[in-house]
Amino acid sequence: MKNKSKSSSVRRMTVIGMLGSISAVLGMTPLGFIPIGPTRATIMHIPVIIGAILEGPIVGAMVGLIFGIFSMIQAVTNPTPISFVFLNPLVSILPRVLVGIASYYSYVLFKRLGKKTSMIAVMAIWALSLVFLANTFITQINQYKLGEITILKVILMGVLIIFTLVVGIVLYKRLKEQAIEVMASAAIGTITNTVGVLAMIYFIYAEKFVDKIGGNTELAGEIILGIGIANGIPEIIVAIVIVSSVVMALKKR
Repeated sequence: MKNKSKSSSVRRMTVIGMLGSISAVLGMTPLGFIPIGPTRATIMHIPVIIGAILEGPIVGAMVGLIFGIFSMIQAVTNPTPISFVFLNPLVSILPRVLVGIASYYSYVLFKRLGKKTSMIAVMAIWALSLVFLANTFITQINQYKLGEITILKVILMGVLIIFTLVVGIVLYKRLKEQAIEVMASAAIGTITNTVGVLAMIYFIYAEKFVDKIGGNTELAGEIILGIGIANGIPEIIVAIVIVSSVVMALKKR
């Protein structure tokens, strides 16, 4: 039993080091972003979700901690106009640690609830995403009529809606026989990352952050919400595809 426990600890430390290193590399290079239509989806949080599902909440939280620390390092060594927000551990570290915890416990919950419930949850997230996108699209059409935005933004949002619709249908047809609880956990983990980071930015740096990106500070909440929708939805889709593929392959081995 003692040797088994020691072996398990060594394995967990190895997984933490390996996935933590991957997160660090993704966070410090362009590899952490995938261009999708009109936006870019980050995959930097995906090793955190994988670690949590495979080895538990402690491993997930530790990988998230490493990811967060390197986000702070990146903000210092390669600063951008908005890097100042990631110097605060409440923005760069806390949400990433919570990603590992939320991913594991959502995985356990959906596994207990069964495949049917997990599928309903995944479809609900997808449908809700489409509702948010459609509402944003209508709002942008009205803004375009008033001359507040360009037609390009309206077109790009339309492209994102089509992309989300098509990928959702493809995922349902191709992955519905796989472990749906993994897909649900990937979605919850991604939402935790996006909502956690942007919520902290909103409560601590809202106007300053929006000013740095050239937005109207009076509409800070709407702008930050728009960023969350535009980036979060592609990130959820990418996370579901990558996490489900990696976890199922590793579990088979």
